[in-house]
Amino acid sequence: MKKQLNNLLFLSSCTVAILMLTASAIPEKTGINLPSWGFFAHKRINRLAVLTLPPEMMVFFKKHIDFIADHAVDPDMRRYATRLEGARHFIDLDQYGTPPFENLPRNWSDALIRHTDIRVVDSKGDTMLLVDHRDTMTPVFRQEYRKWFRQSVVPAFYSGNHEVNPDSVFRFFSDWGRLDTRPADAFFQEYISGHGILPWNLQHFQQKLTDAFRERDARLILKLSAEIGHYIGDAHVPLHTCSNYNGQKTGQHGIHGFWESRIPELFADESYDYFVGKPVYIENTRDWFWQCALDSHSMVDSVLSIEKALRESFPADRQMCPDMRQGIMGIHPCREFASAYQEALDGMVERRMRAAIVAVSSAWYTAWANAGQPDLSGLNAGTPNQQELEEEQTVRNAFALGKIFGRTEEH
Repeated sequence: MKKQLNNLLFLSSCTVAILMLTASAIPEKTGINLPSWGFFAHKRINRLAVLTLPPEMMVFFKKHIDFIADHAVDPDMRRYATRLEGARHFIDLDQYGTPPFENLPRNWSDALIRHTDIRVVDSKGDTMLLVDHRDTMTPVFRQEYRKWFRQSVVPAFYSGNHEVNPDSVFRFFSDWGRLDTRPADAFFQEYISGHGILPWNLQHFQQKLTDAFRERDARLILKLSAEIGHYIGDAHVPLHTCSNYNGQKTGQHGIHGFWESRIPELFADESYDYFVGKPVYIENTRDWFWQCALDSHSMVDSVLSIEKALRESFPADRQMCPDMRQGIMGIHPCREFASAYQEALDGMVERRMRAAIVAVSSAWYTAWANAGQPDLSGLNAGTPNQQELEEEQTVRNAFALGKIFGRTEEH
């Protein structure tokens, strides 16, 4: 099957110049502090990913390239509307030991189990710890507990509701002698979101996108394609994989936006090569998403140490300057200073953008292939319904207020 799939692929005949021209036409939102890669880079990554697709997918994606590019920023905008969103964009790998983090489960259910307590409330209103995530379980109990956990707790996590059905709790735990009476209430408490869930979130979105292709749901394909493109882009940013995400631990406050926004905004049009080739079929998406994050994490020390050394050697009065950005005057890393950082990084930002482009198109392509290569030529995305329009407006209104939930970074 892999050979057959790869035979379907083709290398776009567009020249690098055409790619650059197409990408540079992306409209940018102005007047608002821009999160993650910057809106600029996220939109560009998604747009150029479309141009690498095989004709069987291009026939649908090319028609909606503006939607896929524009909505690449939706996940960042949701960070201003809901507390559930922030953890999906990063993972603090340094909080889990040292590379390759072999004790960190790559499977989401296993990772959540390892970092989740189950608590019950009795008829008197007293709360009791039923399962401590640090418990040592017998192999037989752990196997059965895992099955129950996947059915009863994992769906609740994605809904944002930490309540667990008391009947489900009683049926399972009474059989193991851990409960004598039905609890009045039950809930779980997890300790993993605080350090981010990015690679696990990618697995979740990959499955959702595969299902959308299988159902030939045009609007959902577009929405999920745009959004998984965003998260894959995040996985290619080194500072999205460590707790020192904005240099706050090393006196380098603001480095987050310097690396992922200021650098590409200044140099992506001027010197970056976007001719990345064709997407590939990914045999094991779980391990592949993890490798994206691990590769990024391996660059964290360089991102920080190079900038720190540059600050110590570069004249202090030429590091931060007044400059226009998206039509707004502000204080940003000076262009000369940014150029020196770009040169010292030896093309790192460009390489991560290029890797992100082909990673996004490969994830789309793999989802389509695993769904049975459905015919996309006749799909009609239609227009958004009233509920979709209202939800989008709610997010945009929250974004305009500028109050972000969770981590804040200067961009």
